[in-house]
Amino acid sequence: MSPDSITVEVIYALPQQQERVRLEMAAGSTVQQAVEQSGLLTKHPEIDLAKNKLGVYGKLGKADTVLRDRDRVEIYRPLIADPKEVRKQRVAEGKAMKKGGGTAETAAEAPAAERDHV
Repeated sequence: MSPDSITVEVIYALPQQQERVRLEMAAGSTVQQAVEQSGLLTKHPEIDLAKNKLGVYGKLGKADTVLRDRDRVEIYRPLIADPKEVRKQRVAEGKAMKKGGGTAETAAEAPAAERDHV
């Protein structure tokens, strides 16, 4: 690796697998350049940069964000359901949320030893 280059990874996670591409790029390269250079747009035509959000290490970013050495660019898939609507639906059904995403009813059914374990 030359002093004027950086190494980055581009990640696209699918339900069954993760696609990971490691790239060596010129210093000053952007998130969009990394995605385009990765070949993932060709391999996965469902990726639409106008709809799919991009990020670096789990933080949403913009396509023109300049990358640093060892950054991990992530291509996020669209949400299947709107989280606010799901919460409203659960409330309407009388289901309470508990920590960890299950329902309060599920937690009540667990043995006391499991419920009280900290």
